[in-house]
Amino acid sequence: MTPLLFVVLSVAGGIGAALRLVVDGAVRARARTTFPIGTLLINVSGSLALGFVTQLALGGILDDAWRLVVGTGLCGGFTTFSTASFETVRLVQERRYTLAAVNAVGMLVAAVGAGLLGMLLGRVVGG
Repeated sequence: MTPLLFVVLSVAGGIGAALRLVVDGAVRARARTTFPIGTLLINVSGSLALGFVTQLALGGILDDAWRLVVGTGLCGGFTTFSTASFETVRLVQERRYTLAAVNAVGMLVAAVGAGLLGMLLGRVVGG
């Protein structure tokens, strides 16, 4: 990895984290619920984008450096499975076991499904 690629990847990660903050704040302002819907939306959409970018790179359409910048940097900074884990633990501590299970299992299933859908879309676009 070149020093320039490292810097660009790092900046992309920062942009992804800033986007996560904006998206989560916008969702929290509109959806008043104890369920962490913002984190769910962020992780599922980030997984969709990562699947798409990965497939384009695997198909030779997207250069591997761009896969690193967009996939590892931007999507890595945007998605937040550590926050999802924390929110699940918080729901358990509040004895909201059903919501905790839906958050943990539902997010995992939805994120993996979105990643696969992103790869499928990448195949359609990439030929």
